[in-house]
Amino acid sequence: MTAFAVAHLSDPHITTGPLAGEPAVGLHRALGRILALDPRPGCVVITGDLTEAGRRAEYAALREVIAGFPLPLHLMAGNHDDPEALVEAFGGTPLLGGGTSTHYAVEHPGLSVVVLDSKLPGSPAGQLGSGQLAWLEQVLVQRPEVPAVVCVHHPPIALGIPFMDGMRLTDGPELAAVLARHPRVVRVLAGHLHRAILAPFAGSLLAVAPSTYRQSTLTLRADRQMGYLHEPTGLLLHLPVDGAWVTHTVPVSHAAELTGAF
Repeated sequence: MTAFAVAHLSDPHITTGPLAGEPAVGLHRALGRILALDPRPGCVVITGDLTEAGRRAEYAALREVIAGFPLPLHLMAGNHDDPEALVEAFGGTPLLGGGTSTHYAVEHPGLSVVVLDSKLPGSPAGQLGSGQLAWLEQVLVQRPEVPAVVCVHHPPIALGIPFMDGMRLTDGPELAAVLARHPRVVRVLAGHLHRAILAPFAGSLLAVAPSTYRQSTLTLRADRQMGYLHEPTGLLLHLPVDGAWVTHTVPVSHAAELTGAF
């Protein structure tokens, strides 16, 4: 096994005011759980819905929660986020790849992390658009021998929960066409569903991380109401083992393991 692994968090929904405590504690606890892993992963990705409403005060609260975290951390916009406010808060820092865009690539030794922005203004669904897909193609052409993870908030395919499938990535087939040309993509990391889900996609594996805050109900019928539950929180750990990539689900809120401090 090589040393570089990716810890994958999602949907912390950080907010402010009377209801701010639980989302903040959930994210902080998950980050602490990562620090207790041995060996520690090479980087951490949070696949969107960083905040509840995309307000500047919420990004300020997020900054406080993650302050002092010692591992490389990559942030991504979700449908609850405001990309402009996200850049205002974290642009020019390593948290957004050192730049001022909400889609960016970070080249770690032995791994490329490619972060996309699927925010579609005015809609809970997602879209990348032709420009971002062309940019993705250009990034993946480089370092063809190096594994890559591609991160997008909205899952690009239906996953069996009708309510959420109705707000997936609208140009998922176009994304699949790009990724199919690049076998170095070992994982497609997503969030949005507040559940841990794995599915094959474009010659790779789509991995949806659970929320660090609360989980959605496993509502498999369109005629039944879905909602949110205080099921155990967790994260995904993606790591290379003997030439292949393996994904572990790591419990957080109900973990009988050590939690690190920062």
